[in-house]
Order: sequence, then structure tokens, then C-alpha cells
Amino acid sequence: MRAKLKDVYNVVQEVNVMDSQDSANLALLSRPELGVTFTKLHCWRLVQFEKCVFLDADTLILQNCDELFEREEFSAAPDVSWPDCFNSGVFVYKPSQATFDKIVEFAVKYGSFDGGDQGLLNQYFADWATSDIRKRLPFLYNVTAYASYCYLPAFKQFRDKIKILHFAGKMKPWLIHFNSQSRVASVPSDYSHANDLIQLWWNIFFDHVHGQLTTNMVGLAGALSQLRLGEQRTPEQEAYEHMMRRQCWESGQVDYMGRDSFENIWKRIQQTMDSKPQAPAAAAAEDEKKASTNLIILKNGDLVWQPHQTQAPSNAARQRKTTKQRISHRFK
Repeated sequence: MRAKLKDVYNVVQEVNVMDSQDSANLALLSRPELGVTFTKLHCWRLVQFEKCVFLDADTLILQNCDELFEREEFSAAPDVSWPDCFNSGVFVYKPSQATFDKIVEFAVKYGSFDGGDQGLLNQYFADWATSDIRKRLPFLYNVTAYASYCYLPAFKQFRDKIKILHFAGKMKPWLIHFNSQSRVASVPSDYSHANDLIQLWWNIFFDHVHGQLTTNMVGLAGALSQLRLGEQRTPEQEAYEHMMRRQCWESGQVDYMGRDSFENIWKRIQQTMDSKPQAPAAAAAEDEKKASTNLIILKNGDLVWQPHQTQAPSNAARQRKTTKQRISHRFK
């Protein structure tokens, strides 16, 4: 992966993870994973550059933003949920080892009011909102995609002027269920206003990134490399897409208006209740067939094959659990 990144970027620098380990304040956001965002402080150590623009990995640039380099440190856009604070997903800064050391020292002494990098940087650059209006970037440079954070009428009015879209929050484009056969993303209702922009993210991914992924890569990159567009899904793709859809459910991102609508769920329940239970002999034959079948499973994001072994239950136990097993099987 590092070699692939070097083909695209001028500098690929590996850094150590920095974690705030502030579980109490992170709990207020219900985002325990944000502690490691302290790692972005390493960006001040890129001293070979005079000025930089930091972008979170969940941002999508929609228009040229070169003019940001005309801004001074520390320039950022207001956070939509508390505009007197800035959002740390996009900011202009000057690399400096001295600044890095001071921020780390400040973090050790005072911590972060939200447990993540945004709280820390807002405390360190505390005069951002009042010292110089030129350091207050227009919101168009850091527009939040999530509907609950977004002023929808304004989003509709100014969407053609958006420079950078930020997928802030738990749901990221790569966690949204994507149908590889139809090349369409199943966008949750909370993101329906940005449906075309999420689709754009996936189009960019497959046009410019997917072809660079290889099956020997680990984790999500290796799993995504096996997707084939516009073709009938392979068992590996079915397993991956099932995993991603389940992950959406578990994170609370349910497609209530589409595939996961009440209508479709009720239809599946009716189909289950109307179907006839298998005869004991047929069920035993099915169990024997399953016992010799290989299943595709996911371990740590990697697709692997594993023999599926089952022990056939007694006829009495099978009869007692027939309905429950059928419903469970159809909803897995």
C-alpha cells in the first residue's frame, strides 16, 4: 500500500499513533474512536514545507482550493454545531517543530475538552474567533454532509459553490452499502440531499483507486480489490457486501426508505410465515449438504474460506426450532 501511495503523492510519511485516551470526554460525543485523532498533530512536523492545508480523510474536494495557501495560520471554517469553534477537518497552518512541541506540551497539561484533536486545537488557538476575521474560512470550505448537522435549504441554495464536502460523523462513504453490480450506492435518508455527491465519491474510487488495489493487501483494501463492477457478484463480493450492510445496521444507518423499508421487512416476514416447513428427511439432507459446504467469512476485514461443520440436531429439537431457524436464516 505504501508503494501505491508513493505513486500518487510526493511525500508519504509514517508516524506513530497519538491517542488522547480521554474516555470521559469522548463519551460525551459517543465517539471513542476519536482519541487517535491526536495523530494529526504530526502534520506540524512537515517542516520541509512553508505552508500546508490539512484535510481529513473523510473530505471530498469538489472545486479547486489553491487560494487557501494565501491564508495564514491558523485559518479554519466554523463548526456547524458551535460556530464560535472551528472544525478541524480543514485548516491552513505553517509546519514548525516548535509549534508541534508546544501543542503536545499544552495537551499534556490541559487535555482536550472533547477528548479529540478538535477540542485541543480550539483550546490552543483560542483567539481564532476574535483575533483576525481573515482566518475565519467561509463554510463552503468545510460543509458537513450529514443532514442533522446541515441547514438543508442553504445546502440546496449554495451546493454549486461548495468547495470541500466533509463526511463528519460516524457514517462514511465507504461504510454505505454499494451495489457493485449496478454501481449504485444505497444512500440512507439522512444523506439523501447529498446522494449525487456520495455517488461521486464511489465513482472516483472505482475510476482512480480501485484499479490500484491488489488482493495481497490486508484489511478493507484487500476486500475491496475483489469487487468487480457491472458483473454478477462472486461469493466473495456477496460476503463483503453483506458485511457492509450489516455494519450499516449496527451503526444505526438503516435505509428506511429503500431496501430496509418497513414494507420490504413486512413482505419478508409474510414470505417466511407462508412458507412450508421442511420435512424431517429433507431437513436432514440439507444439514448433511451444509456440513460439506465451504463458507466465505471475514476475519479482520480479510475474505477467507473456512469449512463449515455442523452437527445435525435431533428430529425433536429441529421440529421445536423450525420457525425460529427459518426466520433467523432469512434475516442474517
